[in-house]
Amino acid sequence: MRLLKHHRFDHPLSSEITPRAVHLRRREWLGGLAAGAAALALPGASFAQAAATPPGKLPALPGARSAVPGSITMERATAYADISTYNNFYEFGTDKADPARSAGRLKTRPWTVQVEGEVARPGTYDIETLLRLAPMEERIYRLRCVEGWSMVVPWVGYSMAELIRRVEPTGNARFVEFVTLADRSQMPGLSSGVLDWPYLEALRLDEARHPLTMLAFGLYGEILPNQNGAPVRLVVPWKYGFKSGKSIVKIRFVEKQPRTSWQKAIPGEYGFYSNVNPNVDHPRWSQATERRIGEDGLLARKRPTLMFNGYEAQVGQLYAGMDLKKDF
Repeated sequence: MRLLKHHRFDHPLSSEITPRAVHLRRREWLGGLAAGAAALALPGASFAQAAATPPGKLPALPGARSAVPGSITMERATAYADISTYNNFYEFGTDKADPARSAGRLKTRPWTVQVEGEVARPGTYDIETLLRLAPMEERIYRLRCVEGWSMVVPWVGYSMAELIRRVEPTGNARFVEFVTLADRSQMPGLSSGVLDWPYLEALRLDEARHPLTMLAFGLYGEILPNQNGAPVRLVVPWKYGFKSGKSIVKIRFVEKQPRTSWQKAIPGEYGFYSNVNPNVDHPRWSQATERRIGEDGLLARKRPTLMFNGYEAQVGQLYAGMDLKKDF
């Protein structure tokens, strides 16, 4: 595979990414609340008769089907085998297979997330408290990577707004910054110099409060695999995947727009907003089409990329009046 050299890291061309062909599983997904089993039926004609089954690899983390508008896509879920082995998580390496190979050493218990900054109720939350903070929901979101590939992921978690409400942001809070774990003893990729660590991402406060913005603790009805951002990660479905920080350890509420990791590394290629926009190309490739992981490899026809990753009806009003080519 030919790689482009740029600013201390290797970045593959989207046309050179080869997804593995796998059969998408469409069997019955049996889930339930923690106190007992309850069937979780996925919506839409393509899921009416059968859906995907939790793989039984990790402890169960079921959730009730979400009622948030737009939270359940009609598309088929990407196979668990692909979701858990084809990952961007540079703390464990830059190859798509590196996280699955190396993330097993990550210790996710004990785990705490510190909330600080412009809030009336700062504090430190252990992971068990976060798991009980709000009812778990199943949401099936499209995931679009800036490199040109996409997935459909059945997440388990709840809206970020649940945590925001409890910590009570002050009138000065305009942005929310997410800081992820950077531990060289557990994360071999930190020695590569790809980015300045820890990894930092951020949203406007109104973006963070949007019902679709999610704190995810699981996928496919089980707790998150380490390589997918265990034990807690952000999911913002209308933005490119790198906006959704993994293995979060700190959440800051701030007044000024933070400088995020990829903005610092390559500001001309990775803007603060990073909304999925097929009309704004990456400087080195088009964003107009995408390849869905699991759809017969390089021979599969690319699909058109949707504005805001298909969530324009839900989030488009957040950017009314903005120049989305300038504020990319």
